[in-house]
Amino acid sequence: MMKPLRRFLIAGLLPALLAAVAAAALMPVLLPEPGGGGGPPALLLIALFGVFVLAGRCVRQLAALDGSAFYGPLTAALFGVWVLYFWQVGVTVFEVPRVLLPAPSLIALSLFEHAATLGRDFVQTVLKAVLIGWALGSALGFAVGVAIDRAPFLQRGLLPLASLTSTVPLVAVAPIMVMWFGFDWPSKAAVVVLMTFFPMLISTLAGLQSAGRLERELMHSYAASYWRTLLDLRLPNAVPFIMSALKINATLALIGAIVAEFFGSPTVGLGFRISTEAARMNMALVWGAIVVAAVTGSVAYALLVRLERRWAFWHPSVRAP
Repeated sequence: MMKPLRRFLIAGLLPALLAAVAAAALMPVLLPEPGGGGGPPALLLIALFGVFVLAGRCVRQLAALDGSAFYGPLTAALFGVWVLYFWQVGVTVFEVPRVLLPAPSLIALSLFEHAATLGRDFVQTVLKAVLIGWALGSALGFAVGVAIDRAPFLQRGLLPLASLTSTVPLVAVAPIMVMWFGFDWPSKAAVVVLMTFFPMLISTLAGLQSAGRLERELMHSYAASYWRTLLDLRLPNAVPFIMSALKINATLALIGAIVAEFFGSPTVGLGFRISTEAARMNMALVWGAIVVAAVTGSVAYALLVRLERRWAFWHPSVRAP
């Protein structure tokens, strides 16, 4: 494993890094004075194009390596580093206004300077509204799914009403929830419950119905009751469906809570921070809040993937080939 990685470091990563450093060193010398006009010089653009070609070659070489699960995250990390590099260089070379797109360095500085504020926003939005709403909405969808499966006549009554909840526009229901539950996090959690209920309901029903007919007839031949069949056969078959719904709901919950905070919240929360700082044209802090939300969603999704591999390791969609 180490020999291919060593060859990549010498033949792939090292030339790209040297070219990137050289291009960055040329920038202060070749760039015109701010506001001078004329655009970036051709020599600098040629250098950046060369860095771009070497960076693409570098990522392709790393992605071609196999034999270790370590290479996948490393490839994603390297790709992200190159994206940040060209983002930083692009906004500097082309003098992009901060209001349109701040540089990654400014966003990182804003994250450092406002870490305490963003920490309080994280607690308000994620640990209260998102986490509680996600848990309640998913649990309620699962319970209603089992109830509909147990009593099929409910499918003709509850299922159309449940599908109606998925068609209600978020921008319409968020102000109503604020009027019902107040400006604090319970109103945002209620919006999250409404958004996460239907995906879990549908996934639970699909998972419970995925058990094979032969397996169910075998349980019936053993005189197994409905609940025994549910616990020993149908719920285990439904685990991959339920985990997929949990992953989808994790993203929906974060989006729903942030958007709901646009329609009324106390002076804390990621959605409140984004809307307030955007009005003040403090786009670096707006992007900082977006970074916090994006990292939170990615971490939550990764944790649920690991949990899925642990609980549904036997399923073909989960186990390694």
